[in-house]
Amino acid sequence: MTRETEHALSFGRAVGDYELGRPSYPAEAVEWILGELEAGHPDDRPARAAGTTPRTFVDVGAGTGKFTASLLGHGAEVVAVEPDAAMRETLAAKLAGVVTLAGTGEKLPLDDASADLVTFAQAWHWVDVPAASAEVARVLKPGGLLALVWNIRDESVDWVARLTGIIEPSAAEQYDSRTPTISAPLAPSAHVEFFWDNPLSRQQLLAMVTSRSYIIALQPEGRSNVMRRVERLLDEHPDLASHTTYTMPYVTRVTLARVTP
Repeated sequence: MTRETEHALSFGRAVGDYELGRPSYPAEAVEWILGELEAGHPDDRPARAAGTTPRTFVDVGAGTGKFTASLLGHGAEVVAVEPDAAMRETLAAKLAGVVTLAGTGEKLPLDDASADLVTFAQAWHWVDVPAASAEVARVLKPGGLLALVWNIRDESVDWVARLTGIIEPSAAEQYDSRTPTISAPLAPSAHVEFFWDNPLSRQQLLAMVTSRSYIIALQPEGRSNVMRRVERLLDEHPDLASHTTYTMPYVTRVTLARVTP
């Protein structure tokens, strides 16, 4: 198993911290994605309004359902695809209305032309891009949409940059989430960024750190050293000292892609 694969499949070992510490996603980003999907299906609007052609949204690399939950309530069947059994179990217990399946971006357990929307939130940087692109194109309906989504901490804020210096950039933070690589037969069609703040308790912030693949993979002594440095930052940085809650600034980047004609 490669280091990248080991890290990609490590999150189930810290599923509780992942659920507690990882942020959700801004509603504005989800609404923008769904608006772009609607714009690509103008001929289907009357049928969908009459309830005769329900849509299917598929969230791949769904984890514990942080992004999956935002796809509920939009009149579509929601399917979550996740390779880690512990993550799937947590998602299924939390989101009873979601169909939860084992699979990966390179091997989706879905029929041809069965999905209107396929999303990868904090997940595309783990895939084999040519294989995943071909597989997404296979399962998308004509006019369907791929949405790649990343939450990235805003390191223009001093204490956030110092935090990254302690915990090291994650795979997502090192990846080019502004212009992610997408292979034929898909092609990028739009990109947008949303800036927002996520309030965290101390427990949640520490859980966000311990849910990262790099931290999970550390030996116990190394993990303890990192956490001591994080706590020192929280206790001593002038913007954080004496605080019991923290405001984590994020930028959410969304890239859309469609099958090329």
